[in-house]
Amino acid sequence: MTTHLFRWTQFAAGNAVRVAGILLVAFLLTRLLKALTQRLIKRAASETRVAQMREQQTRTQAAVLYSAGTALILIVAFLMVLPEFGFNVTPIAALAGLASVALGFGAQHVVRDVINGFFIVFEDQYVVGDTVRTGDVVGRVEHLTLRRTLLRDDKGALVTMANGEIRQVANLSRDWSQLFVDVQIAAEEAVDAALAALEKVSSELRTDPAWSAALVDGPRVLGVEALALAGTTLRMQVRTAPNRQYDVARELRRRIGARFEQEQIRLSGVQRVELVGSERYSESDSRRSR
Repeated sequence: MTTHLFRWTQFAAGNAVRVAGILLVAFLLTRLLKALTQRLIKRAASETRVAQMREQQTRTQAAVLYSAGTALILIVAFLMVLPEFGFNVTPIAALAGLASVALGFGAQHVVRDVINGFFIVFEDQYVVGDTVRTGDVVGRVEHLTLRRTLLRDDKGALVTMANGEIRQVANLSRDWSQLFVDVQIAAEEAVDAALAALEKVSSELRTDPAWSAALVDGPRVLGVEALALAGTTLRMQVRTAPNRQYDVARELRRRIGARFEQEQIRLSGVQRVELVGSERYSESDSRRSR
């Protein structure tokens, strides 16, 4: 018991100071890394969309650099602490080299994810907060690392996607969004009157201060899109601020409905189906039943 206590006292007197020094240096390096990555963030000098997007981009890059740098510092500190406990790191390093070769074949997908994630972040394909579409998934980017992307879809589900599986991505939050609104009027209604009503609605929406900030271009009336027995389809186009297209489209439809009701322009309704010879078939059916 005394021998073990003496050995522990010797270790505490010599090695503990070096271990504490290594841990202190690692802690200071992580704090310094955090301060440096925070300096990379370019604060938005104004409330413009471009300035805010630039700030979000630098925040994402800083977060990825900080997480990768912290992991590297902790690994190096761990390898430096091991000799202080009597472990020889040379065999461990050799074993780690062999393991890395073996894992290189089995972890090809992980390496591909990291490489693709690197290009996603530093090519600014998308950042946290953007709404993107990749494959059949559309959602808001909740979290982004070099290995994976987490999307929140329209149903509230959190979708995890490996960056290596992302072949094509559409960023729906950049510059502007666009939507087409189709309005079908009854076949007997005058097309020119309906187009004039749509022009009035478009002008009123453009001059409305509550909605002008959400509009980039339009709404503009494109004209007749289709002709059919059911009615005539008129098309409108509107470009909005990113992710505001559905809000604008709902307000546009509401105003169109109110304007058409005011000017007594009927929308296309249910078609009337007339059965020819229905009475004759009814008489024959009644005779068979007798």
